[in-house]
Amino acid sequence: MDINLKGFSGIVTGGASGLGKVIVRKLLECKAEVMICDINEEKGRKTVLEFENFKNKVFFIRTDVSQKKDVDKLVDYTIEKFKKIDYLVNNAGILIPRLLVDPNGKEELTEEIFDRTVNINMKGCFLCSQSVARKMIERRKGVIVNISSESGLEGSEGQSVYAGTKAAIYSFTRSWAKELGKYNIRVVGVAPGILEATDLRNSEYERALAYARGMTVEELRKSYEKLSIPLGRVGKLEEVANLVCFLISDLASYITGTTINISGGKSRG
Repeated sequence: MDINLKGFSGIVTGGASGLGKVIVRKLLECKAEVMICDINEEKGRKTVLEFENFKNKVFFIRTDVSQKKDVDKLVDYTIEKFKKIDYLVNNAGILIPRLLVDPNGKEELTEEIFDRTVNINMKGCFLCSQSVARKMIERRKGVIVNISSESGLEGSEGQSVYAGTKAAIYSFTRSWAKELGKYNIRVVGVAPGILEATDLRNSEYERALAYARGMTVEELRKSYEKLSIPLGRVGKLEEVANLVCFLISDLASYITGTTINISGGKSRG
């Protein structure tokens, strides 16, 4: 089934790399217009150049989603370029593995890491959704897609704050769907499991997570294969992007207030 998003305009936060970049590419292939926002200006501008075949369909603005003034500027710029906002993909997020308590004192959660993670993952989602929803309410139309994680329900050893912020996204999605439904605005969530490597899963991330779980990096990588994933593999970024595009489209016009797990059936059992 082809997804046609011609005439749809919107925003992808954290869209300059990793999953966000793949979502941007898929949206463009589906004929949507995309505003990329990311805190990394160099990557953002390079990403736009990579999509030069989609001239006047994709733009970039540097944005710190944890800062209201940046978010309001993002929304105003998007309206300036596209005249409207049909969708928002809240994808921006960080993951810094740390233990609640580390007897060795090496990789323990700090207040700084806690605040940074919450500000980007939770506050950023709130600020972007609030600013965009105001515009959507004016038109009585729109879709907000929140990127959560299966760790938000299951928890994750060495990643408690990240998992906690993603659990909040589940509740944001459910609550905002109830608040905004009367304006014909849908709010949906997407919760990936283990995916192919991205900037989020870099060498420093793997080092810290392996330490938190008492294993080597090599053992950590092998552990991905031992998890109970009925489909027997990690997920592809494009598979998540396909789901995001479907949820934005009118094909999903009666889906709201729910978070869809896309993890190959992964469980801890």
